[in-house]
Amino acid sequence: MGKRCINPKELFHSVPYGFSQIVVTNPGKTVFISGQVAWDENMNIIGANDLKIQTQKAIDNLKIAIEWAGGTLENIVMLRIYKVDYKSEDGPIISDILKKNFGATAPPASTWVSVKGLANEGFMVEIEAQAVI
Repeated sequence: MGKRCINPKELFHSVPYGFSQIVVTNPGKTVFISGQVAWDENMNIIGANDLKIQTQKAIDNLKIAIEWAGGTLENIVMLRIYKVDYKSEDGPIISDILKKNFGATAPPASTWVSVKGLANEGFMVEIEAQAVI
């Protein structure tokens, strides 16, 4: 699968925030991954009240899912991030985790949404993904 990230100069430079404005792929197997949260395999919340730990655990769970589908994090082309009661100080925390896991040169496209709550009141963030393998 070929993935090309495009960041037109007419749009704000998003890569320092951990995402690309546009991702174009060649034909391949499309994978849709349900929103992942900070649960371990026994439904224990990892990182209670800690956005950094919960975000990393959600990405770790995405990694497990994409590997089961036959790919890697590099195959993810789109993220949708749901953050409970988003505040400006949450942005750098999430961005740092995205850059750590997806790199700083060709990260997936991304949409961030502030929500009132998620399926479990202990969840601070939920991340769903689309990939092309």
